Amino acid sequence: MKRYRHHWLLTWILLCWVFSFWDLISGQIRYLIPEELQVGAFVGNIAVDLGLDVKELKIRSFRIVPGPTKQFFDVNENNGNLFVKERIDREQICGPSAVCILSLETMIANPFSLHEAEVEILDINDNEPTFSESSMRLDISEMAAPGTSNPLECAHDPDVGSNSVQSYQLVENDYFSLDVQNRNGNEVMPVLVLKRALDRETISRHMLLLIAEDGGDPARSGTAEILIIVKDANDNFPQFSQSVYRVNVMENMPIGSLVIKLNATDLDDGSNGEIIYSFGRQTSDRLRDLFNVDYKTGEITINGNLDHEESGMFELNIQAHDSGAASISSYCHVLVHVIDMNDNAPEITVSTLFTPVPEDSEPGTVVALIGATDKDSGDNGKLNCQVANDVPFHLDASSKKYLTLHTQHHLDRENISRYEITIVCGDLGSPGLTSQKIIVVEVSDINDNSPYFSQPLYTAHVMENNVIGASIFSVTAFDPDLDQNSDLNYSIVPSQVQTESVFNYVHIQSKKGIIFSQRSFDYESLKQILIWVVVTDSGQPPLSSNVTVEFIILDQNDNAPVIVHPLPHYGSIVTETISRSAEPGYLVAKVSAKDADYGQNARLSYQLIHATNRGLFTISQDTGEIWTIRGIMSKDSTRERLVVGVKDHGSPPLSASLTIILSLADNDMEKLTDANDSAQEPTTFADLSIYLVICLGVTSSTFLVIVILLAVKVYKGRSRFESHDCYLGTCHCFETRNSLNGIQKASRNLEIVPNYVEVFGGDPLSQTFRYDTCSSSGTGKRHAMFPKIDNASGRKVKQPNADWHFSQANRAELN
Repeated sequence: MKRYRHHWLLTWILLCWVFSFWDLISGQIRYLIPEELQVGAFVGNIAVDLGLDVKELKIRSFRIVPGPTKQFFDVNENNGNLFVKERIDREQICGPSAVCILSLETMIANPFSLHEAEVEILDINDNEPTFSESSMRLDISEMAAPGTSNPLECAHDPDVGSNSVQSYQLVENDYFSLDVQNRNGNEVMPVLVLKRALDRETISRHMLLLIAEDGGDPARSGTAEILIIVKDANDNFPQFSQSVYRVNVMENMPIGSLVIKLNATDLDDGSNGEIIYSFGRQTSDRLRDLFNVDYKTGEITINGNLDHEESGMFELNIQAHDSGAASISSYCHVLVHVIDMNDNAPEITVSTLFTPVPEDSEPGTVVALIGATDKDSGDNGKLNCQVANDVPFHLDASSKKYLTLHTQHHLDRENISRYEITIVCGDLGSPGLTSQKIIVVEVSDINDNSPYFSQPLYTAHVMENNVIGASIFSVTAFDPDLDQNSDLNYSIVPSQVQTESVFNYVHIQSKKGIIFSQRSFDYESLKQILIWVVVTDSGQPPLSSNVTVEFIILDQNDNAPVIVHPLPHYGSIVTETISRSAEPGYLVAKVSAKDADYGQNARLSYQLIHATNRGLFTISQDTGEIWTIRGIMSKDSTRERLVVGVKDHGSPPLSASLTIILSLADNDMEKLTDANDSAQEPTTFADLSIYLVICLGVTSSTFLVIVILLAVKVYKGRSRFESHDCYLGTCHCFETRNSLNGIQKASRNLEIVPNYVEVFGGDPLSQTFRYDTCSSSGTGKRHAMFPKIDNASGRKVKQPNADWHFSQANRAELN
């Protein structure tokens, strides 16, 4: 056996080279190899034969396309060598077929292409002829004439061609010889021929040895013993009308259907002429299962399911023998042709599936290799395949063996991430049969979508005095991509907030978009923070977008009111002087405060917390003006102590207080001086003293000029108020005039009795009120008339703002 294999190996190398070279020249790649090669045996360099660059094989994924049957070959992607992958038994693969060809297809990507190749498996003489039975028995009548033929069982050799059974030999004897006949042109059949008449009485049994030999090199052989039993006279044998019968039947005919009825005749009478039909020795068990022969009538009927795809023709060997004492047999052959019916639906297999498919794949990208076959023949086996559902894919049938599934246009995973593609194949039979197969193709994601926010601007309200490090807001972005392409990171664009880095105020959690404070905010110093948040995905290349986040700082009542007027000269007590002749409604003083908060937290209310005599004074809740309720009586104390409180409207409210000591004076000059002192700030009083000292030192000529100028001014002022109303002998006059927030000042170095007092508001919306005082008796006693809330035009005067305060430039001053 080893010697035989070495011989074949040398022969195969030479033949492989010659035939491969010849096939390349003819344009068809075909390799010839013997069967039973060792696993890993070299077949040929298919890459070189296809004209491919060996260095690119691995990069371009060069491989054999898997098929529905067992794969006997594989390719080395490093050098392009085609080698044996599985043991190859030609007889098992191709059976009795004269030519055994295994087809294969190779595939290479980038760009995609398919190449076909064939490997012809050459038979080696690895099987010897065998007989189904090692011993055969023949009954031959002694009346048999010389030349009588008796067909013998053929030996079976799985090999083909010259390696199959080529000859039979019979060990030499005196009575029998062997005639080897050709059957169907390529098969030999041994026939035992009687050379001379038999004499049962002389020899009743003959033992012969039949040798079957194939044509291999070296040849193999098998033997079988033939036992000849010489029967007594029955000298006529049955005869068929013809030696070979041909009949056509449809596949899938019902069991019991008639195939053919045979008729053999025997000239003998009685039992010697009674014919019995049966299968011949050469009929296999498989045929005995598919067909049945009636031993009396010779009718052959169907006993099993006939399948054209299994075999298109069956050969039956039928024997007819009589019932005589020495039965004589004759044989005929029945060739049953099975006509194909469209009884097999198409079979669809997916050989290769490239999934997932990137969503940016170009149109025409190969998604799958699909095999479609039909076991039927003719039009029953011709197929028409197409994509049944509305999907962006189409089939290409340009390849002989495979359908290629391509993309039709660009895919969008965010729109459809998974396709179920229905492939429908139908044959051309009548009626036609169809099959379908669903191919699932996943679409893989690429980073083609930028993250986005639900709105272009976010506004957040943050209460001042917030906890440092606490969450104050969060933003959320969305990205329709998957995995790392939708893994978002948030960040803040560097910027300045009040000359400081924005990161000193806030920072953002990169993964969740939660914004935290870095400091405690103060509404009074910072009312708004504007930042830009950028969100970036983790794709390649990364995509981003941004959004504006506006933080509005809300006010908290964290500032108490501050009294700005009057300011105490010493300590925390303010001293004021009023005349005992002050009548009801006399303006004693005005308390002004401010609050650094906003809105209700800065709206102030004034109240009189404590008074020595509560029935004498009252205070305006909105303006802080202190008025007399009644006239001052002699029993009233000469010093009145007032505690004024001011509070805001925050929650909880905050407050401040001021103590005012009022001195009651008896003479007008003291009252005037006290009124001047109460209407001036400490800094104004100091300025006046300096001014008086300077005035006393000027020359007499300068003094004279000043006297003249003041006299002219007094004259003009009196003439302006001559038309003012008077009653009860006293003039009470006032004039509303719009002026800038300033205080008109008069010279303090002259003893001129003023005739009016001007009081100015502390803000641009306030109005200036002039309170004129007149005296009818010539005494120093003065009376004041206070204006009503409504002005001359009927328009209501607005109350001072909540943050109104009395500055040094806005106060009531005597002229």
